[in-house]
Amino acid sequence: MTAARTDGRIARGNQTRQVVLRRAVEIASVQGLEGLSLGRLSTELKLSKSGVFALFGSKEDLQLATVRAAIKVYLEHVVQPTRDLPPGVDRLWRVCAGWLDYSRQRVFPGGCFFYSVSAEYDAREGKVHDALASARTSWFAFVEQTVREAQQAGEIDENADAPQLVFELVALMEMANAESVLHNEFTCYDKAAKGILNRLHAVATDTSSLPTP
Repeated sequence: MTAARTDGRIARGNQTRQVVLRRAVEIASVQGLEGLSLGRLSTELKLSKSGVFALFGSKEDLQLATVRAAIKVYLEHVVQPTRDLPPGVDRLWRVCAGWLDYSRQRVFPGGCFFYSVSAEYDAREGKVHDALASARTSWFAFVEQTVREAQQAGEIDENADAPQLVFELVALMEMANAESVLHNEFTCYDKAAKGILNRLHAVATDTSSLPTP
């Protein structure tokens, strides 16, 4: 009986935690991680303040948990859909197109969560900065791995500068996100897609699998 009650409390706590984090990522994508507070979340979600404080020991703990929750959403929408595709330039294009769709569809209300909050913490020190920097490094590493696998598959020129290509592709994606969020318009995603395709056509050994820019 005691075990059942304990399991029930744990399940309810986990459920509450997920509810809080879903709202936290929404707020942070628009107002930044500094816009989060345990009191605000408990009030907005009509939850017990003591219960919410028990789940997150401090504001920093809440911010770190929010970053981890955002990473899971990011992986689900951007990375995982391309995991099972064969290596090649088409897979690289689909990674980029998936990112543009993720931003265009406002998976996070403020556009790309990590673009928004990275600007907030880029010149700071501490655990939150480190978590965001690590997430960004992992994203760049994933895109670069995708490029190098396409090179190994013979679909991208082996002499192409992979880190430079990654930098340019990410720059186009992030510029589309920034312009769209700032001006509330969406044609910039088509411009970014065209720029990305132009860049991929320039380095691909065979462009038959790519859309025409």
